[in-house]
Amino acid sequence: MPDPDPAPGQAEDIAEVRRALVRLRGAAQVPLSFGGAVADGRRLQMTELVGNSTTSLLGLVVAEGKGLGGRAIGVRKPVVLADYSTSDAISHHYDRAVQTEGVRAVMAVPVIVQRTVRAVLYGAAREQVRFGDRSVSAMVEVARDLEQELAIRAEVRRRVALLVPAAVAPAGAPADAEAVRESHAELRRIAAGVDDPELRERLDSVCRTLTGGPADGAVGLSARELDVLGGVAAGMTNVDIAASLGLGAETVKSYLRNAMRKLDARTRLQAVNAARRANLLP
Repeated sequence: MPDPDPAPGQAEDIAEVRRALVRLRGAAQVPLSFGGAVADGRRLQMTELVGNSTTSLLGLVVAEGKGLGGRAIGVRKPVVLADYSTSDAISHHYDRAVQTEGVRAVMAVPVIVQRTVRAVLYGAAREQVRFGDRSVSAMVEVARDLEQELAIRAEVRRRVALLVPAAVAPAGAPADAEAVRESHAELRRIAAGVDDPELRERLDSVCRTLTGGPADGAVGLSARELDVLGGVAAGMTNVDIAASLGLGAETVKSYLRNAMRKLDARTRLQAVNAARRANLLP
């Protein structure tokens, strides 16, 4: 039976799986791609189909060790079949659904985050073919990109979970305040490396919530200026900030100079304190 409505974090994972499958279909030049998120690292539910002609695979629950996807979950590496229907390398628990869709050649790639299988991506054709190295490499690359995206989202959720109790702690709790500041800086560093504009905006929104939002009349700092100033507030050197944001040291200095000018500050410490008074930093 299909799972009930997924938790918010799992719903985000499923959306990322679909985006990955759209990319996979084009990158690997396969007519069909499908997959879904994996619960508890052991049970896949097929929720996403791209290029399908039926819905026979939709909602299919694939257990570890069973079928092609279950084998990929178990061995934790890609599994490729030139002809699903005649292969003796897998069990055939799901033949009816697979045959109804007309799948013949198929590859399953597990998506592994922090040693746990979080999703499985499939690329398939409706004829017996051997996937070339280019197609296999493309599918694996899409899976690795998805691993990075899911890892970022998991870290964001973890940080936010830690920040919520700290952010509402009574005034005068220095350890909690320091935890907020450190995590705020880390969230800004994560945001700086995120390509998804929707996720970036969500991260920026969380950061604004932690600071209480800019005070009336506060100067406006760019996202990069805040990223750099957040690193300064966390005690990082310019070299450390540059490495964490993927910028050059001179670029970091330029952003810092701009922030100091806008905040009418002569030193790094003055800039941080001015930003905190303006509710731009926690």
